[in-house]
Amino acid sequence: MNYFSTFLKGMAMGAADVVPGVSGGTIAFITGIYDTLLESIRRINPSVLGIWKREGFKAAFNHINGFFLIALFGGVLTSIATLAKLISWLLTEHPIPIWSFFFGLILVSVFHMLKQIEQRSLSRLVFLLLGIAFAYSITVLKPLELEFTSINVLIAGAIAICAMILPGISGSFILLLIGMYTPVLGAVKSFQIDILLLFLLGCIGGLLSFSHLLSWLLKRYRDVTLIFLTGLMIGTLPKIWPWKETLSWRTNSSGEQVPLLQQNLTPFQFEALTSQPAQLGIATLLMLCAIALVLGLEKYAEGRNL
Repeated sequence: MNYFSTFLKGMAMGAADVVPGVSGGTIAFITGIYDTLLESIRRINPSVLGIWKREGFKAAFNHINGFFLIALFGGVLTSIATLAKLISWLLTEHPIPIWSFFFGLILVSVFHMLKQIEQRSLSRLVFLLLGIAFAYSITVLKPLELEFTSINVLIAGAIAICAMILPGISGSFILLLIGMYTPVLGAVKSFQIDILLLFLLGCIGGLLSFSHLLSWLLKRYRDVTLIFLTGLMIGTLPKIWPWKETLSWRTNSSGEQVPLLQQNLTPFQFEALTSQPAQLGIATLLMLCAIALVLGLEKYAEGRNL
C-alpha cells in the first residue's frame, strides 16, 4: 500500500470536512478507501489486546492496519490544521467558485456510487428516496445554540465524526446545526489544546462505536446501504448550491451575523436580486474540474486494481 497516497487522500478528506455541507466520507468513497477505513476502525476493539498478549505489538498493529490509519488520519489532521483558515477565508471571500467545486464533486460522486448498485428494484428506490428525504430534512432544520461546555464538546465530537464517515452527511454541517461549528473551528485556528483534546476524545468514541454498525450493514446489506448513502448525498445538494439569497440572519454564539434562512436561485436570478456577478464561467469551470478529478481518481483506482 502506498502510504503517501493514503496521506494525500486523508488531506482531501480533512479539507472536505472543514466545509459545511461536504463529507469526508464522500472523499473516502470516491478515492476507494472507504471499506478499508471502516474495517480498520472496526478492528479496534478488545480482541486487539488478546492478539497483543499472544503475538505481540506488531501483530496487533498489523491487525488494525495501523500504518494505513496513521497515514490517513495524519493527512486529515494536517489538512484541518493547515487549511481551516484558508477554506474559511475562501468561503467568505469567494463563495460561488468554492461551492461550485464542491457541488460538482458531490454530483459526480452520486454517479460513482450508483454504478456500484448491483440490483435495480423498487425497494432500492424506496431507500434512495428515504436517504434523500432524511438528508434534505437535516439541511432545513433551524440551527440550535448549545452552550459551549466540556460535555457538549465531547458530544459534538461524537456526533460530528459519525456524520463525517457517512458519505453525504457533513460533520461540519452537523456542528453548524448544534451551534458548535464556530467555537470548534476557532479552537482549531488558535490551537486551543484543551478544547481540541475533548473534541478528539468525542470523535474517537463516536468513531469506534459507529464504524461497527456501518461495517456490518455494508457486509450484510451492501446494496441497500449504498443506495441509502447515495440518497443522503443527493439530499444535501440543495444545501451546497452556489447561488443563494439570504432571507434572514441570526447571531451565533460568537456574536457574528450568519445566514439563517436561504433560498436557492438561478445564476440570472442571483444577479438580478443581489446586483453581484454570478461568476457563471468560473463556477462552471470549477464544477467541471471537480467532475474531472473524481473521474480521474476512478480511472487511477481501476488501473491500480488491474
